[in-house]
Amino acid sequence: MTLRSWALLAALALLAPLAQAQEAKIAFGALEQDTSLPVEVAADQLSVNNADGTANFSGNVVVTQGKMTLAAAQVLVKYAADGKSIDQLIATGGVKISNLADVAQGSEAVYTVASGMIELSGDVLLSQGGSTLTGQKLTINLRDGTGTMSGRVTTTFVPGGN
Repeated sequence: MTLRSWALLAALALLAPLAQAQEAKIAFGALEQDTSLPVEVAADQLSVNNADGTANFSGNVVVTQGKMTLAAAQVLVKYAADGKSIDQLIATGGVKISNLADVAQGSEAVYTVASGMIELSGDVLLSQGGSTLTGQKLTINLRDGTGTMSGRVTTTFVPGGN
């Protein structure tokens, strides 16, 4: 095989548009999120249930914490046993999470604030630069900025991108 043929094969391997796997490790947001920062929520409507310690935000919900933003149709806030701190945020309906230039989308997300873990599920799409990654579940560890995509993972790499 000539040098030109090897160069062509190497270029084609780099430009291959799809790679498929069952699980992929990723970086998310290229920064570690401080999960002790205040959580701010904006929505069209709020209903509170003191009996079970929840608050339900609905309509154009936007949650921010530091540089991370979560947007969804509805977010259920579950408070910790002390009634003062947030235990979990459960987002449903067109969930979109962004951190710097990274954006992840799915049907539902569960953010456990104390551990800094987010589980995004339901036809998940992660965009990083020009590259994309799809799967059924994305688990993000905000404390170290890493994540795992699972469930028939498909990715498209853009040469010179992430």
